Amino acid sequence: QVQLVESGGGLVQPGGSLRLDCVASGFRVGGYGMSWHRQAPGKEREFVARIYPSSDSTSYADSVKGRFTISRDNAKNTVYLQMNKLKPEDTAVYYCWGYGTWGQGTQVNVSS
Repeated sequence: QVQLVESGGGLVQPGGSLRLDCVASGFRVGGYGMSWHRQAPGKEREFVARIYPSSDSTSYADSVKGRFTISRDNAKNTVYLQMNKLKPEDTAVYYCWGYGTWGQGTQVNVSS
């Protein structure tokens, strides 16, 4: 059974950091492109970051470039999103995607 389970969300002050984890089962994250997306209240889901399977190259939305980092640990079958210098506009539910599957999401709130 293919499944993605996100964790690591929470409440953080502006300028703070969080790391989101996405644990996969049913397929190997090392063999597929994996990505993070987010959806703020009243807005459409949007792309945040992607990591490609063979080269480990990455791409980011302009809004998070230089602040967020996507990475992968093949041994743990997990994809990470390190988020630094968080802003209130980063508040959203963050979703992991891979192998045609969405995770259930994890809430990130950035507020003082």
